[in-house]
Amino acid sequence: MNESDLTFLMKEHGIKPTSNRIIVAKALSEGNRPLSMTELEDRIGSIDKSGIFRALTLFKEQHLVHVLEDGDGVRYELCHSHDHAVDNDMHIHFHCEHCGETICLEDLAIPEVQLPEGFLIQSANFVLKGICPKCQKYPS
Repeated sequence: MNESDLTFLMKEHGIKPTSNRIIVAKALSEGNRPLSMTELEDRIGSIDKSGIFRALTLFKEQHLVHVLEDGDGVRYELCHSHDHAVDNDMHIHFHCEHCGETICLEDLAIPEVQLPEGFLIQSANFVLKGICPKCQKYPS
């Protein structure tokens, strides 16, 4: 996504598009997969860890990022939903236990879960684990 698209998306989520926030959102967008805090720090360089974390915290509160735990830690992914109140682009992720990469599987349907009466889902984290095709092809 270009800067104009990111600015528009932020405004749709009720976020003031400051230069630091745009930089963080751009790094997430260019990642093409969920990124850890360390990966974001390495990609950005010009913003300290606390600045990146503040942007991610706001993004999470306004549903601009998905936060997922993949077994290796917490990762962040830009949400392409156009609503600051709900995530309407939830999808399944695959975590390769060999190379450690987490991959979006956007075309797979998330199974419906029937909870007992009185339970309310606030978020879901659907991560499949195994070996990715690249690692199967070139094992080390």
